Amino acid sequence: MYTPLDKAAQVLNLLLEGCSINSTARLSNIHHTTILSLLSVAGEKCEKLMVNRVRNVPVSDVQCDEIWGYVGKKEQNKWMDEVHRKDLGDAYTFVAIERHSKLVLAFHLGRRDQASTTAFVGKLRNATADRRFQITTDGFQAYPTAIDYALIDRCDYAQLVKVYAAARDGEARYSPADVVGAVPTPVMGNPDKNRICTSHVERQNLTMRMQLRRLTRLTNAFSKKWANLKAALALYFAWYNFCRIHKSLRMTPAMAAGIADHIWSIPELLGAA
Repeated sequence: MYTPLDKAAQVLNLLLEGCSINSTARLSNIHHTTILSLLSVAGEKCEKLMVNRVRNVPVSDVQCDEIWGYVGKKEQNKWMDEVHRKDLGDAYTFVAIERHSKLVLAFHLGRRDQASTTAFVGKLRNATADRRFQITTDGFQAYPTAIDYALIDRCDYAQLVKVYAAARDGEARYSPADVVGAVPTPVMGNPDKNRICTSHVERQNLTMRMQLRRLTRLTNAFSKKWANLKAALALYFAWYNFCRIHKSLRMTPAMAAGIADHIWSIPELLGAA
């Protein structure tokens, strides 16, 4: 079935404004299988766009973080014969953002392990210019090894290690415990202690959960297929960089970073890949 470009743009805009697949189908009168096909095509194009356009970008202050989601079911709910399936269960999205331009430099969908962290940092290296910059992450233990391997020649690196409150007796939690402190910890190079911060990338995580229905907690709109989540993320990050005006910047992050000179439309985004 052929979908006109303006109708396809409407569908993608609905997905990017927090609508689920089914609510988008109701609002647009487009069948949900057609919507998923559009998402798949758009995601593939946007992933290529991110790789080709966000490359060798001069940066000064980069923040990295991971955001949790899941595909199909949560990790603890897997059956015994599903334990080794990599396309089911917990799915972590690694994100790197430039503090000043708010440009998303790289992202990676994977597990919260050394292999995924190394792949993510490799993407970050390709996205950044060969000049010195500072990078801050949380206290996840896989980061130092990955950054030492891929970015030691160009970055000053620090971790912001959060201190969590102890759970009360008998208390069950859905989300992590309350943060009661954060310890700036230089790891390599000579990071400026006044710039050790992850607030901007954590705010980006909130925006992701607001804009992408499949990442909203406590709903049944979670991703059912790994490929669909990956496509949605690629579409979102390309749209965020090139199409969405950042309120504090009054322009898109791509314009602030100097890799675009105007606000892009969805059709332009798809055509540029």
